[in-house]
Amino acid sequence: MKEIDLYTKAHLVVAAIRILERQADASSSIEKVCQMISFSLEHGNLICKKLDEMGIIEIVKGAYGTRLFIKNHLKIEEIPRGAGESKLEEELKKFQSSKKGLSKKIELFQAKQTEKQKNLFAELEKKLKNQ
Repeated sequence: MKEIDLYTKAHLVVAAIRILERQADASSSIEKVCQMISFSLEHGNLICKKLDEMGIIEIVKGAYGTRLFIKNHLKIEEIPRGAGESKLEEELKKFQSSKKGLSKKIELFQAKQTEKQKNLFAELEKKLKNQ
């Protein structure tokens, strides 16, 4: 599946909310929206929170769970089309690369410690043989 931009994802979420409201004659949940447009629940929550911050949808938490409502669908047009990766995705990649770098440093440190330990045992063994 090709990666889609936030503009397209926003249209998908708003359309799914409308369809689910029409079918059930009630407000829709994040779970149902994600299921309808084949997004993971985590990804759907992230997109819905972004859209809520932009004033496109409204997330209402109540006794029967979290419900989604369309607030101002026209604000979708303010989202840049075809925009590259979001800042979150960029930060995630930076974190993953730094984590890989940290893992390599740990591996090098462990290798050095193992080598030091081998040398120490070799010295001790040598001293014991000489005595």
